[in-house]
Amino acid sequence: MTPADDRLIVALDVPNILDGLDLAARIGDAVSFYKIGLGMLTGGGLALANDLKQEHGKRIFLDLKLFDIGATIEAAVRGIAQYDLDFLTVQGDPQVVRAAKQGAAGTGLNILAVTVLTSLDRTDLDANLIRAGSVAEIAVERAALAFAAGADGVITSPQEAAAIRALPEAAGRLIVTPGIRPAGAATGDQKRIATPAKAVADGADHIVVGRPIWQAADPRAAAQAVVAELRGAQARPTSR
Repeated sequence: MTPADDRLIVALDVPNILDGLDLAARIGDAVSFYKIGLGMLTGGGLALANDLKQEHGKRIFLDLKLFDIGATIEAAVRGIAQYDLDFLTVQGDPQVVRAAKQGAAGTGLNILAVTVLTSLDRTDLDANLIRAGSVAEIAVERAALAFAAGADGVITSPQEAAAIRALPEAAGRLIVTPGIRPAGAATGDQKRIATPAKAVADGADHIVVGRPIWQAADPRAAAQAVVAELRGAQARPTSR
C-alpha cells in the first residue's frame, strides 16, 4: 500500500456532503488532505469540512477565493477560522490579503492568495480589461504583492511555480498548484496545466487534483498513483 502524502490535495468537487463523505470513504487512508470549494458550499461544504477534520483527522483546504471590502473579509475569515481548518483562499489583491490575515490572527489558518485562475489565458485577461503582459508575468507580480501583504502562500498555475519560488519574498511561503493532470488525463477546462512530478520539481509544496481522481473507476488507486509519482519526483532538482 502507498501511504498518504499531504502534498496531494484531492478536490472534493461533488454536489453535496453525502457524496463527499462517500468519496472520502472510498479513498480511505490513501489521502490525508482535501479541498472543498465554493460549488460545495450550499451542499453542506462547511459541515463536510468539519466532519473530515474533526472525525477523520484530515487536513482541509477551503477554496472560496473571497473578495470583498476589508471589513467583510476580516469578519468572514474570523468566522471560518473557528472551524480549525488549514488553508483558505482569497483573491490576491493586497488589501484583501491584509484583511484576511487580520481575520485569521491567532489561529492556524493559512491564507493563500489567488494569483491568476488556471482556467484563464491572455484572451480571457483581455476580455476582463487586465493590463497588457503575459499571464505568467502578471501571476508572478501578484504573488510578490500578496507575499508583501502577508499571505502565507499562493495558489497558482504550475507553469508559474518556478518563477514564484525564485522570488525572495517566497522564502518560507507555500505554493499550491491546481491544474494538475497525470499523464494521459483529460485537461477539462484547465488551460495552464502540468503533471504532478513537474509541479513539485518546479517548487510546489502541494498539488490539487480533482477529476482524475474522483472520476476514476477506483479513486483510491488513482490517488495512490499520483502519490507514487510525487515520490518519484523527490530526487529531481528544484528552484527552491
